[in-house]
Amino acid sequence: MLNTFLDFIFPKYCVGCSKSDTYFCSACNLKIQQTELVCPKCERLSLGGVVHPVCKRKFGLDGLWSLGIYKNPLKAGIQKLKYRYITELADVLINITLEYWAKYGPLLLGKIKKSRGKNWLIVPVPLHKYRENWRGFNQAELLASAISRKLDLEFSDCLKRIKETKTQVGQSAADRRDNMKNAFRLNPKLEIRNSNILLVDDVWTTGSTLKECCYVLKRGGAKTVWALTLAR
Repeated sequence: MLNTFLDFIFPKYCVGCSKSDTYFCSACNLKIQQTELVCPKCERLSLGGVVHPVCKRKFGLDGLWSLGIYKNPLKAGIQKLKYRYITELADVLINITLEYWAKYGPLLLGKIKKSRGKNWLIVPVPLHKYRENWRGFNQAELLASAISRKLDLEFSDCLKRIKETKTQVGQSAADRRDNMKNAFRLNPKLEIRNSNILLVDDVWTTGSTLKECCYVLKRGGAKTVWALTLAR
């Protein structure tokens, strides 16, 4: 009854075509533009999104998986989640992601299944506390929580953002790297040694934020770190 009442007060409309009663209709779901996966280091094509052997670094990412490219309707869905505060879209977008996984069985899912989910942690890219308080939520945390629940994997907020960084929008790749330098630290109360980590964010642009998070996680003892984003 509560959901029916809320749907009446705040009706759902498809982010792509404005069809009522859904945020992603089946037609717009099919319009999400998937693309070949790339190595997170050089961003050239890579089978399964695994980092190329020649690109591998001690404190670098082990792989990158993204649902699609940053174009509508996926772009519209992400923007409505972040800027229109439609937090229900986090679950919707993760459902679309996992439906894709169930259908195509990506290499990343195979790795999780092979270990039966043991020693895997789902970690969101954190917002600075002032930014999160202003927005009211962290979209990466909503996405990571949804993955954790639906795959029955452990959620961890082991990363903290300690530097109030500028927005990355409009900055060059070099400025983005400088902006993120020393922006994160580990929560000393949470153990991550020898863990496999799925690092979750909404969009991969240059990868500066995710790479800096990975550096901190690997320095803290993480065994492998994969990045998962909705869009690239």
